[in-house]
Amino acid sequence: MQVKIIDHPLIQHKLTLIRDIKTGPKEFRELLEEVAMLMAYELTRNLPLEEIVIDTPVAKCSCKTLTGKKLGVVPILRAGLGMVNGVLRLIPAAKVGHVGVYRDPETLKPVEYYCKLPSDVAEREFIVIDPMLATGGSAIATIDMLKRKGARHIKLMCLVAAPEGVHLVNERHPDVEIYAAAVDERLNDHGYIVPGLGDAGDRIFGTK
Repeated sequence: MQVKIIDHPLIQHKLTLIRDIKTGPKEFRELLEEVAMLMAYELTRNLPLEEIVIDTPVAKCSCKTLTGKKLGVVPILRAGLGMVNGVLRLIPAAKVGHVGVYRDPETLKPVEYYCKLPSDVAEREFIVIDPMLATGGSAIATIDMLKRKGARHIKLMCLVAAPEGVHLVNERHPDVEIYAAAVDERLNDHGYIVPGLGDAGDRIFGTK
């Protein structure tokens, strides 16, 4: 099972608060955004740099600046929206695409209904965002869409993952790195992660 667990103490502490059933929608949204920013810091750790020369108020200075591919952020609607602003606070120049995929309650299979991406897909490194990696169906459908549009460099960021979802993404897209704050025990009969945190979309938006 190939997944990178981001175990920073602040992330793990905030994840505990996010899981708690007593945490209401306002605090849930704020915590999710904070965790997304902290996770994005780890995801971007290996971005390529180049040296340039600038003038400081005192002297010339050789400094490092980002180079290479531009970044794109793709939240899977609707729960992925709760993590976008946290990522953009760290990477404000990133372009944001949107992919709509929902899980059929009977078959648990993904159903695609929306896709809007930046025009220069092939030139960007994409971060696909979804708080929950459960069966893996929605993530795989989204990655499939991105690749059909020409994307070649994709990472998947989720808050909580199930082993079943991780295995399936690894199997279908071995080139996609998965980052998670936790990998939980399993899926239940309804396709929910155990112990998980419930339905992330409902908890973000206060719906049922």
